[in-house]
Amino acid sequence: MQVTSSVREPLVTGGKTVHDVTEDICRQVEGKPSKSWMLGIAVSLVALLIGAYAVFMLVWEGIGVWGLNKTIGWAWDITNFVWWVGIGHAGTLISAILLLFRQKWRMSINRAAEAMTIFAVICAACFPGLHMGRLWLGFYWALPLPNTFGSLWVNFNSPLLWDVFAISTYFTVSLVFWYIGLIPDFASIRDRATNKISKMVYGTLSFGWDGAAKTWGRYEFVALILAGLATPLVLSVHTIVSFDFATSVIPGWHSTIFPPYFVAGAIFSGFAMVLTLLLIARKLLKLEDYITREHVELMNIIIIVTGGVVAIAYATEFFIGWYTGVEYENYTYMSYGAATGPYAWAFWALIICNIIIPGTLWFKQIRTNFITSFIISIVINIGMWFERFDIIVMCLSRDYLPSSWAMFYPTIYDVGVYVFTLGLFFTLFLLFSKFFPVINMAEVKSIIKSSSSKKN
Repeated sequence: MQVTSSVREPLVTGGKTVHDVTEDICRQVEGKPSKSWMLGIAVSLVALLIGAYAVFMLVWEGIGVWGLNKTIGWAWDITNFVWWVGIGHAGTLISAILLLFRQKWRMSINRAAEAMTIFAVICAACFPGLHMGRLWLGFYWALPLPNTFGSLWVNFNSPLLWDVFAISTYFTVSLVFWYIGLIPDFASIRDRATNKISKMVYGTLSFGWDGAAKTWGRYEFVALILAGLATPLVLSVHTIVSFDFATSVIPGWHSTIFPPYFVAGAIFSGFAMVLTLLLIARKLLKLEDYITREHVELMNIIIIVTGGVVAIAYATEFFIGWYTGVEYENYTYMSYGAATGPYAWAFWALIICNIIIPGTLWFKQIRTNFITSFIISIVINIGMWFERFDIIVMCLSRDYLPSSWAMFYPTIYDVGVYVFTLGLFFTLFLLFSKFFPVINMAEVKSIIKSSSSKKN
């Protein structure tokens, strides 16, 4: 007999049985792609190809094609890098931390969130290499080579190198965590496969999974170990990214509030992107019974909490800038000068997108509505991009030497490289949603009896 709580919304609706879960999720993998999926992949590929031209021109001509100048040596590239790394936070947070806290609502959304993390980190990794100008030497400069190669190129005192270790470790653990979770579902698809190619591919991917009790026990044990490893990485990776700025002497960057502030902002933007992707997948893949209003509301509540932390950080930065009495602090990204200066449009875009519009989520009617949640999630993604733009470009444009003050104007190649990563991200996500089970079938089946809305 299925039991339904009278005070809590079900996590799976439609009276699904264990067999229904397998049928609904495997159908997406086994069937032909839908028209909406084909349209989505076509748009993503067009963006990828247009952006690929910008990347080609960048590698061919050098970073002179970007709008950088002698004052602003970092602009869209590092803005996009930090933005993508931040988006990659929510996936591991949902998988690891919510797993350790035994939050069952994560089970329908963790697979897509983990995939988002992998793809977002891949997009982020493009920018340090491209920013070096000579892409083919990027790995040589970034990796800690032994002294036997000659001069030691790597500066271990630089937080830029700490980024290499932090992000590569985060990516590796997230990738293993994601893949381990996929193995039981690969085995289900393998057992249902009717042609030799599918049977061979999914049989290889499932690593000989036999579904025995002993195998399940080891699987759950490994999942807990990986969750324990991944949890501190969620906090550490964006903390180290913030050190890129906090260890410098640029006005507005040299701030001890950056580590916790960056982590909260990353979770804020990461959950917004998870919400965007899941609401798209919910419609394209017909997952209305698995991604419910309850999931959307709970994610919106986390957005409210982390958005509140970000808003407090903004207010703190604004106050400290004024309280120090240092005239150069008046041009930082959170200051009176920023609100009224030449980048005022970027300052107010940040305030509107990250504070005012997300503030409407305090109203239950708005945070439980699919359409308003989708719109607000996109607005937050835009706002968090502006936040990184403001921190980087605005602070660099007004340093301690008024003679070097300058403005940054992006070129079509700045925009094109960003479009390239957007196209890459959505292409990878759509391919994942077609060929991999987008919902964790094994975990969702474990909550069917206690969460389905069907009453017998």
